[in-house]
Order: sequence, then structure tokens, then C-alpha cells
Amino acid sequence: MEIKKLSLLLLLTFILLNSNLIFGQEEEEQILYYQMEPLDDSLFINIQQQLFIDPPDPKAEIVVDIRNATDQTISVKGSLYPLLALKPETRARITTYPFKLNLEETINYGSLFTRVIQKLRFNNLLNPPTVFQISPTLGYINPYIQIMGGERFGIPMKKDVGLSIGFGTPYSGALETNFSEVNFHILGAKVGVFLSVDAMVELKSSENHNNLYVTDGIQMSYTVPFGNFFEIGYLSASGEFSQTFLEKYTKNTVNKNNIVYNPDSTIRFQPYLLEGGFINWEFRYPVKVMGALRSKFYVARFIDEMHAGFAGRELTLAGSVFDLRMDYMFNSPVRQNQFVMDISVQKIFDYWAYSSIAIGPSVIISKLSSGGLGFNSFFVNIRVKVGSSL
Repeated sequence: MEIKKLSLLLLLTFILLNSNLIFGQEEEEQILYYQMEPLDDSLFINIQQQLFIDPPDPKAEIVVDIRNATDQTISVKGSLYPLLALKPETRARITTYPFKLNLEETINYGSLFTRVIQKLRFNNLLNPPTVFQISPTLGYINPYIQIMGGERFGIPMKKDVGLSIGFGTPYSGALETNFSEVNFHILGAKVGVFLSVDAMVELKSSENHNNLYVTDGIQMSYTVPFGNFFEIGYLSASGEFSQTFLEKYTKNTVNKNNIVYNPDSTIRFQPYLLEGGFINWEFRYPVKVMGALRSKFYVARFIDEMHAGFAGRELTLAGSVFDLRMDYMFNSPVRQNQFVMDISVQKIFDYWAYSSIAIGPSVIISKLSSGGLGFNSFFVNIRVKVGSSL
């Protein structure tokens, strides 16, 4: 069964990552019909501003056709414009753009294996982060909202004053927890509340023994004002679980097998029922990986569990745009170690959803109730981008 799940995951990931993959050839001769790879945010935004496209999308699909000297065009997200509508200096940057995918090239079945390595832009693997990513007071601003786990959706009210919303913890995976939160941000400080939303965890009828369950509580944190690198805070549950909630999360309906026993009747696995107070911290290093608009490596401690991982939004690889999140949780006082991975691919849908919605598999690998290693959660995660990127 686990082999089938793994095969399905690999197949789905391969299909999504290659759904919009276009191979190009070496620029031994001038390329006259090409797609511009989204690796220069400022140029992409500048092009769209000159064409009065609002809001501009730094990951928009831009296709240039200069095969006819008297009818040269540029297509942005499917809309066609004359190239002469742009300023001369912008046209010059477009024609000399180094990262082109040749749309006139003939592709054969062997191209998948012989040409893809040539299209990986290793010189764009790592770049400095944006100003917003390293700001301790503005780092919370985030136009991406994800239905399960990941960074919080940050809404600026007035620069360094705003709100954030999240479903799941920042480190949780698909169908893992009923944790949801709303926070208020001001000058690097965060104060908020968390509460339980059981709809997601009730979708999975088995392998819930490694879940995290909460009731409600408060949290606060502060980002040290020397770059957006270190955040420390405190989280406190409002009280203990009532008998009704204890039975709900350990014995009833989909949770009836949440406590796994050894042959001698001692507890082998059990979910984490959050009670008490915790000091949390995260050390993160924002960096622009593979042209990502927002990405970071991090090590964190959250509710007495350690996490290490990477999260990136709108990474670019050979013409494909996707999100990638990987988190390894370890050293938990209750739960088993686990690995979370999300891959959400953009450019799947059409019109406004083309660059706004990303979708893909989300998995959690940990110990199963039988004791073996496998997928204890497998679901589809969705990310929506609201407004323009930062």
C-alpha cells in the first residue's frame, strides 16, 4: 500500500512540475520567438507597468515574438501587445534577456533526458533576499495564504502595523492539527489568539495517532530588530482538556484508534493534546533560492518540539513556477519524528488563477500505527496569492 502511495506521489509531482515545462536550446544563434524565464522581478514588473497591467505579477508568463521586423509583439499572460508600446531601453533589455526558452525548438522524446540539465539556472540558485524579507517589522507581510500549514497570511494595515492569519501551525502538514490563529502585529511585536477548527483533522479516518490537538489560548512574540533573523515568544493554552474533548480526540469517530498500545497495554503512540505554556523561538535565514519571491531556511522550537526546514514561494526551474516546503520535526515530548513536504505548482489554472493559485501534493512521513515507516497523511494543498508579491 505504501509503495502505491509513493508511486502516486512521484507521478503526481512529475506531472505537475512538467505541465508547463518548455525546453530551450543553447543560444548559438539569435532566438526570435521565446518565453522569458521569470528570473528578473524588476524587469517583469517594469514591463507590465508600462503596459498598464495592474497589479503587475513578477512571475507572469511573457512571450516575445520578433520574427517579423514589422510586426513585433509581446504577450503577457495571454494578452498581446505591440513591442513598440514599451520604452526603447525596455525593448533593449527584452531582446538581450539572457534567460530565454526557445519556442521554435523541435523537441523529441530524448530531450527530457538530454536537455533539462542545460536549462537549470545554477547561477540563480542563491541570491540576496528582498527588503521585506529582512525587515523585522515588515517581515510579517505575506500575500500567500495556504489552507494547511506554512507561513501566516500577513495583511498590512499601515506599514509595520497589521494582521496575520494561519491554518495549522507554521510547521504542520496536511490534516495534522486543528490549530488556527489570528495575530496583531506592531513594530516587530505580535500578539494573538489560537483556537481549534476540527474540520480538517476529521477528513482523515486513520493514522491520526501523531496529530496535534488544541483548544484555545494566547500567544505573543517579538522579532529582534537586527534583520528578520530571530523571533522569540510565548504560547499558553487557556486550560486543560475537558473529559468530552479527551474522548473526542482519542476515542470517538475518526479518532477511535488514536492511542496505539503495546502488547503489554502500555501506550506506544498517542496524539499531542496541547496544555500549559511554552517558550517558542525561530532562527531563520531569508534567502532568494531559485528566483523565489519569498524563501528561508530555519531552525525552530515550537511547543517543545524542534523543527528544521526550508520554505519557498514561487521558485523557478526551467520554466516551471512552484512552491516548496520541507519540515523535519524531532525531539518531541509526545509525538514521533516526522517529515512534512508540500509541492504546489503554479500555472495550472487559467485567467486570474494562472499566477494566483498553486496546487499540489502534501505528505507527512512518520511511524505508522503498525510501527513501520510510511505516509500517515497524504492530501492536496492549495496556495492562493492575494495581490502582488513583495
